[in-house]
Amino acid sequence: MIDEKAGIAIVGNMNVGKSALFSRMSGTRTESLNIAGNTTSITAGHVRNTEREIFDTPGIFSIFSTNEDDRASRDIFLPHATDKDIRGIILVADAKNLKRSIALALQYAEYGLPMLFDINMIDEAPPRGIEIDSKKLSETLGIDVFTTIANGGIGVSKVMSGITEMRVPNRLVEYPEKIEQFLDVVAKLLKSAPISTRATGLLLLAGDRAIEEYVENRFGSGMLEQLKDLSDEYRAKAPVSCGILLANLYNRIAGQIADDVQEVHPPPKSPFLMKFGDWCTQLSTGIPIAMIFLYLMYLFVGSFGATFVVDTINGTFFEGFLIPWTTKLVQPIPSAFIRDMIVDPDFGILPTGIFLALGLVTPVLFCFYIAFGILEDSGYLPRVSILLDKLFQKMGLNGKGVIPVVMGFSCVTMAILTTRLLDTNKEKNIASFLLFLAVPCAPLVAVMVIILEHMPVSASIALFGVILSQVLIAGILANKILSGSRIPLFMEIPAMRVPKPLQIIKMSFMKTYFFMKEALPVFIIASFFVFLFERAGGLDWLEHVTGPFFSKLMGLPQESIRVFIKTMIRREVGATELEHLSGSYTNLQLVVNLLVMTFIVPCINAVIVLFKERGIMVAAVICASVTVYAVVVGSLVNHACHLFGITFT
Repeated sequence: MIDEKAGIAIVGNMNVGKSALFSRMSGTRTESLNIAGNTTSITAGHVRNTEREIFDTPGIFSIFSTNEDDRASRDIFLPHATDKDIRGIILVADAKNLKRSIALALQYAEYGLPMLFDINMIDEAPPRGIEIDSKKLSETLGIDVFTTIANGGIGVSKVMSGITEMRVPNRLVEYPEKIEQFLDVVAKLLKSAPISTRATGLLLLAGDRAIEEYVENRFGSGMLEQLKDLSDEYRAKAPVSCGILLANLYNRIAGQIADDVQEVHPPPKSPFLMKFGDWCTQLSTGIPIAMIFLYLMYLFVGSFGATFVVDTINGTFFEGFLIPWTTKLVQPIPSAFIRDMIVDPDFGILPTGIFLALGLVTPVLFCFYIAFGILEDSGYLPRVSILLDKLFQKMGLNGKGVIPVVMGFSCVTMAILTTRLLDTNKEKNIASFLLFLAVPCAPLVAVMVIILEHMPVSASIALFGVILSQVLIAGILANKILSGSRIPLFMEIPAMRVPKPLQIIKMSFMKTYFFMKEALPVFIIASFFVFLFERAGGLDWLEHVTGPFFSKLMGLPQESIRVFIKTMIRREVGATELEHLSGSYTNLQLVVNLLVMTFIVPCINAVIVLFKERGIMVAAVICASVTVYAVVVGSLVNHACHLFGITFT
């Protein structure tokens, strides 16, 4: 039984339908929850028609993982991590990959909290010849087991009604004698602990910092040192690392349970989607399919979202109504400085902060979330991660690096946030560096297309060829220079399925709202300081000082400096400025300018988020590196083209 006021956390592996279940259970009353010591945000809401709080956690591979999302899904139950009383667990499983979810359930069982087990996407099991005895699984785990199709809302009401009757699962794992002895000692020392001492002991053995902080806060530094000494003593004598030993143990027992509660027969047929899923991971067919998906995504996000939707919203609402109305509204203000600070079309807070965020970033972001949701819900995203894993390995990443890179084509600011999905600091630093260096956001891509369509195809080949080659070269160099390790890619491949449009749109609304809720204040603050800098003569001074230097190296007109400066303020502002000036440029100058705009530091909002995510030192190094890189590449391309007589005419 679980207290009627206690919160419930929905946990599970990636791509099992946690967010779909959360959406069906909570409705639209949602907010964002932060975990202490973690930058990952968790969506919080209330079970429909109740005041019971429910939380949608990120996908988790193991409670012993060092991945930031994994840690958030584990630490949410620690008393010091939030101000919420979360006393129950809904573990969501993929019907096609039952073993991995059972292994995760065995780990969460050590928390000693009430739990229920939801086998989601149950409709996808029969086509694969899978039959699951949910009653037998319930008896084995000692908890209620439900089957759902969360995207369609089928079975969700039974899960909601089963919350009050949740039970503590059976403890099915017997550890080696030395670990059991250690856990007994922890139980004696921490007898008044609010969470299971077994979970505490296991996490201490794994060297988890969050659990160490919890022990120190709750029981004092002396107790922490005593337990760390005991765990260090065990690890020194252990033949393999605790993490590997536990992973093997959970997987072995989970495999035995899965074999006992399910039967797998040869599928009656091989549907097209199953064949298509296989094609997506094969090099010969996967690359062309990935290029098609990327092109379709660009058409939807870049052409439809960043061009048609943005132009429509700005033309009909902002330029047609809101901007004239606000301009008229501030006219009575006697100070011209204050009026310009509010409504100046180039640097005012309203046009370049609020209006730009709502009229450009928001619709593009929403379109991208829809496109990304389709890739994720269809099961394609894990396949492209596997397809590109070997390539990303050369750059110090694994296939999960595809996710922030793809998101960067919408908004680099948002993509920096998604580097949290990566496992190690080295991976996060490399991904952030590559995003800053060579991933053009949707507005910049849109302007590139507009400019390049009036030029020979050789210009497009040269531009994107240089960009792609430099991503690979820069990634390889960063991998060799930076210390640290890369975690191999461990990813279950879900079945390909037809996405649920209404569910994707709903989740896109929620994600866009939470992002803009966090980003809009950043836009406003950045616009204010940029306005002050411009009015103090900062932009004119920079243009005067750096203009001759840039012009000589890269052969660009003097006004290009203002384009670059505006690009670093807002990429979309710089892109628009270049489009306006393109008639006074040669084709070669346009190619060089677009290259430098791609490689130079992204907008100030991305910079602020980078400093927040990666810290002052790492962020400063990344910003300095990409600035130098942009100048070097632009100069080399300019001189090489002049040397070989290439003009793109």
